[in-house]
Amino acid sequence: MNFFVVLSASIPILLSIALVPLLSTNYLWNLRGPSSSSPSLVADLLVTNGTIYTSDASLPFADSMVVHGGRILRVGNYSSVQDLAGHGTQVMNLEGKVVVPGFIDSHVHLISGGLQMVQVGLRGVNRKDEFFGKVKEAVTNLRHGSWLLGGGWNNDLWGGEMPMASWIDDVTPYNPVWLSRMDGHMGLANSLALKIAGITNCTEDPTGGAIMRTTDGEPTGLLIDSAMKLILSRIPEVSVDERREALFRASNLALMRGVTTVVDFGRYFPGASGELPWEDFSEVYRWADVSAQMKIRVCLFFPMNTWPRIQDLIHEEVLNLSQWLYLGGAKAFADGSLGSNSALFYEPYVDDPQNCGLQVMDIETLFNMTVALDKSGIQAAIHAIGDRANDLILNMYKSVVSTNGMRDRRFRIEHAQHLAPGAAARFGEEGIIASVQPDHLLDDADSVIRKLGAERAQKGSYLFQSLLGRNALLTFGSDWPVADINPLRSIKTAMKRIPPGWENAWIPSECINLIDALNAYTTSAARGCFLDKDVGSLSPGKFADFVVLSTDSWDDFAAEGSASVKATYVGGKRAYP
Repeated sequence: MNFFVVLSASIPILLSIALVPLLSTNYLWNLRGPSSSSPSLVADLLVTNGTIYTSDASLPFADSMVVHGGRILRVGNYSSVQDLAGHGTQVMNLEGKVVVPGFIDSHVHLISGGLQMVQVGLRGVNRKDEFFGKVKEAVTNLRHGSWLLGGGWNNDLWGGEMPMASWIDDVTPYNPVWLSRMDGHMGLANSLALKIAGITNCTEDPTGGAIMRTTDGEPTGLLIDSAMKLILSRIPEVSVDERREALFRASNLALMRGVTTVVDFGRYFPGASGELPWEDFSEVYRWADVSAQMKIRVCLFFPMNTWPRIQDLIHEEVLNLSQWLYLGGAKAFADGSLGSNSALFYEPYVDDPQNCGLQVMDIETLFNMTVALDKSGIQAAIHAIGDRANDLILNMYKSVVSTNGMRDRRFRIEHAQHLAPGAAARFGEEGIIASVQPDHLLDDADSVIRKLGAERAQKGSYLFQSLLGRNALLTFGSDWPVADINPLRSIKTAMKRIPPGWENAWIPSECINLIDALNAYTTSAARGCFLDKDVGSLSPGKFADFVVLSTDSWDDFAAEGSASVKATYVGGKRAYP
């Protein structure tokens, strides 16, 4: 039996048999046809007989809701909504299943992820010979001179040794190679790619980046943060058609995982051109929107050093370009990543005692840009992972507020992974949004202890409950393709915090409950990008974006956090499967 049954309300005989215990005389009359006593609005869809978590504090749970014109018309118990059904209304019997609002992934790189889906995939590779084998297999069918692109590798999975160009040079003599690390802050080039980019032992490290070298000073093939631009600038741009296909692939994956809205930070990483997100905006997103081919809602953030173009765009149009496309704000980087030893900390890395990380951008430059864009009403989002980087941005945001005055600006810090004592409280006190990615802790748990030491790791890492307890707005995302786009897994991660191979939770005091985790993916996520008038909860007037889950027990879901997506609806229409 299907997990839900959709019946046409134009067949009153079947409905009266199936729903006779629930139907009132008034409802049956409305099914027969319009009359002077019928409601002025007739629902397109009636969803009933389930546990509907609305993410709306005024009515957290309901068993029924009705949809009209793609938006929620009414939510409540069956008797309170049945009068809105009529000829043409579809009735979805949930058969007890749990429904939640469509998930909002607060941090993705959507087109980058779609492109990576057809490149060399190195996620999960845990042996050097497997790494070599994947590259050897992928290069077999490439024309000489074509770039081999891919990524997702994590050196921690094979013991921590960093890969080198020499690992793959023998099988790639005629093809330049670029393989990004899973966090996007480091990549491996083979020797041919280094030669094309002109990287030698005489090449200086660019500001905010590093070229990894042997003890003799020769480049190993690894480039960190802004140094990646030396290679990225040499890689031929992917075609418009390839990027459009990437959008469709990524959107379909998102819908399969219950994601109906994303905050997209674009193809923008340290070392990447700030033009790429703008090209994708004009050639991919606007095209898909105008041609009615958007499948999920997308809120776009652009590189902060291009903020005047955002201002010009806002002057020409509005923040809500359509029901599918929204202008979000601007993003910058304060530091790198933990896995690349480039996240900025107060104290050195235990496994790299001369290194405290990288400050990717000069703080005065960052402050001046943030003041200017904030005056224009543009939302700021800044990447900060290390404890010192987070404090730098918290201090800078406070100075911007002091300079420009109070208003509802909703400053964001992306990642906020490692916080110094007192920093969690500042997020709440100063109204800074903590945009975090729970599944990163699954990849980081072992390496954090090795890189920072047990005591530092225990005190300041992934402080979800501490942030909530200090009244910070906590939003969840994936950082896809850095981690998989899978909200239900991330929710369970936030609840349980048990990394692979562990028996117990990592920092159990930071585990959060199901409601808080769901809100971080729904109502809080919507507020975090100024979309709370349209999405984030199943409230009257908002878009009817919702997910039907596999479970029919809220109690089991709340205890274990385990469920899967059965169906995803966008604007009241089934988008998956």
